[in-house]
Amino acid sequence: MRHLYGIGLACVLSLAVFFAGGWGYLRLLRIPVINGAVSTLPAGGGELLHDRTVLWAFTALAATALLAGILVAVRQVSPLAPGLPGLGLIGWTVGYGFSVRQAVRYVPLRHEAFGAGFEAMLMNGVLGAAGLALAVPLFIPSRWRAPRPAWARGAVPAAHGQAEESSAGVSLFADRRLPDEADTAPYPGVSGDPSR
Repeated sequence: MRHLYGIGLACVLSLAVFFAGGWGYLRLLRIPVINGAVSTLPAGGGELLHDRTVLWAFTALAATALLAGILVAVRQVSPLAPGLPGLGLIGWTVGYGFSVRQAVRYVPLRHEAFGAGFEAMLMNGVLGAAGLALAVPLFIPSRWRAPRPAWARGAVPAAHGQAEESSAGVSLFADRRLPDEADTAPYPGVSGDPSR
């Protein structure tokens, strides 16, 4: 069931990379011309923090990167969630290396901002680098096993009044009660009469 959810999350990540990542990358990518014309610079050559287009583009890229990072880092998530989009991006980059025309032809919505940004990421190698990072969890064997609950790992919850024990059997919390009168013995050589 965990891997089925992973396939669903892989579809979400793929859509986020294509739509949010492609749109944001295209909005941030401005190649200055040789004579340094201001019109080709981001934010018209002014401050980036006051340009709404730049802020929205950065937010779209940051959200996509955050989603990808969470899917890569969280152990409870199936490795298929980041791995399948990663393999797709690597495959598309390898295909671009063999035939640029064929790889670019299969980019959907190329005439929209999303497709043009995705194509720019493909041409600049960003998709290949992102694909390599996303595919890493596929090669970590512990990610394929579901995390076991505490009781299955051997940690038994302590009953009321009993000491908790670690997996090695060493007591972590000793019984720290104070001795009462019945547990003490009289001092040798002294009688129990307090009047003396």
